[in-house]
Amino acid sequence: MSRGPDWLSYRRYAAFTTGMALTLISLGIYTAATGSGLACAQQWPLCDGGVLPQSIPSFIEWFHRLWAMITGFLILGAAVWAWRSRGSVSTRGRFAVTLATVLTPMQAIFGAVTVTLNGALPGGYSAPVHAAHFLTGFSIFALLSYATLLAYDGRFSRDALARGRLAVGAGLVGLLVAWVLARIDPVSSYSPVEQAGFFAVSLAAFASLLAATRWLGELDELIPRAATGAAAVLLFVGMVLGRDLVVYSAGVRFVNWLVLATAVALTAGAAWALRGVEPDVSEPAYGSTDD
Repeated sequence: MSRGPDWLSYRRYAAFTTGMALTLISLGIYTAATGSGLACAQQWPLCDGGVLPQSIPSFIEWFHRLWAMITGFLILGAAVWAWRSRGSVSTRGRFAVTLATVLTPMQAIFGAVTVTLNGALPGGYSAPVHAAHFLTGFSIFALLSYATLLAYDGRFSRDALARGRLAVGAGLVGLLVAWVLARIDPVSSYSPVEQAGFFAVSLAAFASLLAATRWLGELDELIPRAATGAAAVLLFVGMVLGRDLVVYSAGVRFVNWLVLATAVALTAGAAWALRGVEPDVSEPAYGSTDD
């Protein structure tokens, strides 16, 4: 697309939309944790019988749905932009953002079943629907993150090794912060704010690990790449265990602890393994807009 200000590029738009999706998931976690999900029920965009909400729980739910609507339109815009800019957006990038767009209405439907239609639909707020709501939201974020990475191919001044080290370091820091906020830590009360913070940091760490896994693919060092990929998968499992989808017994708590501990160990191991790797001065420019 040729119209618009010079500073607004597709890759920046994709990155901004990904950040909006991360914030939306965190807002959804906070809304559910505070018990505000049913505040507006079937009245939205109205709430409490008026245009604006009249209580804090109502405002939380009203604002969450407003953010979701804006994010949904941004995701749709990213798909339209990608397909109208075929020469500058790779095929994989177009299909990733398109799949995220297809999943967005499904995410809205699952959200409606859990809150808006909860009183009218038997079993609306149940573990399967709750799980589907989270999984679709996470999938949208993961697809947008991947599409953003593809959009930035060839736009970095750092070589693959430097970028990989930076991404691994960011992933490790994110994992350690998530550990503090997770429900496995006795220091954490897993309050609504801590729950939202845990998922915000975990999603950022996941995106960093995804970036590390992709960028390290340019190197012959396959072990660090496999470690960051496995850590990303384990982090996702840790997020699932943090959503009250199963009875959080002592056994589940131990599994949750083991999953996050292994993710931290794998990421730290990848960072350590990359310390002795020398950059390849003959390395070609990273990425292209071709497949």
